[in-house]
Order: sequence, then C-alpha cells, then structure tokens
Amino acid sequence: MRVLLTGGRGRLGRELVALLSRREGVELLAPIRALLDVTDAAAFAGVARGFRPDVIVHAAAYTDVAGAERDREACWRANVVGTRNAAAAANAAGAVLLHVSTDYVFWGDRGGYTEDDAPGPVRNYYALTKLVAEEAARGAERRLIVRTSFRPREWPYPEAFTDLYTSQDYVDVIAPDIALLALHVAEVPYEVVHVATERKSVYELARRRAPDVRPASKAQAPVALPDDVSLDVSRWRALKAELLAREPGAGATRPGGAS
Repeated sequence: MRVLLTGGRGRLGRELVALLSRREGVELLAPIRALLDVTDAAAFAGVARGFRPDVIVHAAAYTDVAGAERDREACWRANVVGTRNAAAAANAAGAVLLHVSTDYVFWGDRGGYTEDDAPGPVRNYYALTKLVAEEAARGAERRLIVRTSFRPREWPYPEAFTDLYTSQDYVDVIAPDIALLALHVAEVPYEVVHVATERKSVYELARRRAPDVRPASKAQAPVALPDDVSLDVSRWRALKAELLAREPGAGATRPGGAS
C-alpha cells in the first residue's frame, strides 16, 4: 500500500509518519514543504502521478486560529487551495483522498454534532476556510473527510477554557485512529467520519496532563470561539471495532486510540 502524506512535519503529520512508517507493507512518502508545496497544483499532481499512491492523507493545514484573522490570504491558500490541489492530485493518481477536517466547521452552540448535521455558519476565518476545504475535498472522486481535533502531547498553555466544550484529545490519542482509517480507507462506507473522544471542557482535557493548569474563559481569546463543538462519535466507534477486527493479529492486545 502506498501512502502520500502532506503536512508530515506538522503536529499530526509527525505522529502519522511514526505510525505508518513502521507498518509492514506500507510505502510512505511524506515530502517536506520544499519538495511538495500543497498550494502548487502542478507540483502536487506531479508528485502524485510519480508516486502513484493508493491514498493521499491530506494533513497539511494552516491551524493558527487567531493568526488566520491577521493573515487570511495565507490561511486560504493553505486550507482551501491546498485541499483543492489535493483532490485534483488524488484524481490524477487514482487515489483515495483522506482529508483531515475539524469540529470548527460547526457553529458550536449545542454540541453532539453528527456527520449528517449541516455544518456552518462558522465563528471565525479559520473555520470558514476549513468548511470551504471540505467542499474542495469533495472534488476527489474517492474521498473520506475526517472531522477531528487534537492538542499537542503536552498541554502548552498556563491556562485552559472552562466554557468551551469539545471532544478533542491529545494528538497521540487521535493519530492512531487516523492511521487506522488511512490503512483501511477503501473499506470505509462513509464520506464523513468524526474521530474524537468524549465530551469535556478544554480545562478538563488540559488537567489530564497539566494538573496545575489555571481555569480561564474563552472571552479572553483574541478571536470568536464556539461554546460546544463536541462531536457524536457513534459512527466511528462501530467502524473502529470493525476495522480493528480486520487488522493483522486481531484479538491480541493493542494500544488504545480514540473511542
């Protein structure tokens, strides 16, 4: 199986490189940006045609939510133009596109969002580009859109919001599930899957790895944020059980991912 990964130097990308490069039977190509600029359509298509991947995992993205308000052009090019090019490259190579999206495509006033809930409107410019990027990903003839959210392995801030609810988790919890989907993407009978864990406040998540983190309010943030973007992960829980049952050595003890 050949996997072309964009954003291999990013937070999620580094985890996926470590997971997929160890997998027997997988040939992984994760070019640095100098070798594959996702905003360059010709370069992207050329790499895809040359490598002939079975799946393109599109993890490259502009993810600085506050920064997106200041540099909208860079955010748009990375998230929208880059995804448009990923879809075209997948078509050129005959590959499946696995596009990594976000829970921020929802307004975030009630939480518990399912894959069938209509996304939008959005709270900020980053969220807008990711919503448009989902439509760009649908330009791929074969695609899977994965809505997820993750934090670094260690909580990076002295404070965390008590009034923002989410189903995000740490990247080392989420990444194994994205890798599992990449390996079985041709077997997934859905266009959209939510990969996350249980609903909790950002503060509750932070305290799991930073017990001394201080409580804060999202009113302090320099950008508009949702109240509750937790995702319904019922579809993923059932699908994950099916995919794990098809894995080599199924039945043996396996490290846990998101559930």
